[in-house]
Amino acid sequence: MGVPTSQELEQALTTAAIMREQGNDPDFIAKSLLNLNYQHHLLEKVLQLSKLYLHSGQGSHEHSLLLKAIEEAEQAATPTTDHDDFGLDVPQ
Repeated sequence: MGVPTSQELEQALTTAAIMREQGNDPDFIAKSLLNLNYQHHLLEKVLQLSKLYLHSGQGSHEHSLLLKAIEEAEQAATPTTDHDDFGLDVPQ
């Protein structure tokens, strides 16, 4: 499988965002691409902080940053249901 260039990826992400805004994503491809791109950035942060943690001699501050980044990445990978009401609906 080939890796998209940065220009190709940017074009795909822009198109995916437009598809989501217009509600034209019948097979959830745009949603999936946008989510995977978001997760990718979080995992890149985990990798960067892992290297920093190891390089720092496993310092407590770096450990804390790494744990927070791991938690964010785990939360982003957990499927949730979309809510169009944004929590504003009052139960009746």
